[in-house]
Amino acid sequence: MMKRTLARSTLATLAICLLSAAGSASDAQEKAALQSARAWLAVVDSGDYVQSWKSSASYFRTAVTQAQWNQSLEGIRRPLGNVLTRELKAATYATELPGAPDGEYVVIQFNTTFENKRIAVETVTPMLEDDGSWRVAGYFIN
Repeated sequence: MMKRTLARSTLATLAICLLSAAGSASDAQEKAALQSARAWLAVVDSGDYVQSWKSSASYFRTAVTQAQWNQSLEGIRRPLGNVLTRELKAATYATELPGAPDGEYVVIQFNTTFENKRIAVETVTPMLEDDGSWRVAGYFIN
């Protein structure tokens, strides 16, 4: 009886340690993805839409041509004006997203105030590329 209790206790401790390690990995990944998203947004904010396309994830670049991306941002993002404030709302790690291949993603939402739009939510989705770097695979403004 004592051996069984000790074995269960050891297994429970091991399971807790594994869950903690998995949570830490996600936290580290979320932090790296967030840093990548903020750097990418700075490029978009500067109006360098060509560079934002070039520095996005390969999945993104195969889905949207550079010309399409530039045209979209010229029509949607530029009229909003400069960013006045941008605050992190949420960051969620995921391995599956609708309409995207399985992989590692962090869906990040920012509450953003633009010169010409007081209340907006920007959703930026970096994905982990094969080379180990996080690059933006999706961007949307509500």
